[in-house]
Amino acid sequence: MNIQEIIAKKRDGRELEKTEIDYFVREYTSGTITDYHAAALVMAIYLNGMTETEIVNLTMAMADSGEKIDLSNLGGNVVDKHSTGGIGDKVTIVLMPIIASLGIPVAKMSGRGLGITRWNSG
Repeated sequence: MNIQEIIAKKRDGRELEKTEIDYFVREYTSGTITDYHAAALVMAIYLNGMTETEIVNLTMAMADSGEKIDLSNLGGNVVDKHSTGGIGDKVTIVLMPIIASLGIPVAKMSGRGLGITRWNSG
């Protein structure tokens, strides 16, 4: 399996197999696949779209590519409202306490790299 064949397949509008998507995510996150190959695949996906199966497979491959936190001790469904943070996020600070007050477990996590864009005022 190689990235050029995967790019060509998606460029030609064909559906990617789970193994091809897994290969792409695994090899890209390990640094084997270059940014320009990833950009070419993303462009082919943008132009041709993805099937529901491809979207599910890509989502799962991405989720499986990193560390996971076991939140099963919080009960059934645990919710999160994702945000990039910064000054534009006016929803999370209101919504999450409301949801938690209803007894729904909330796992709000923030990334250190997310936040406002800094500017020089001087």
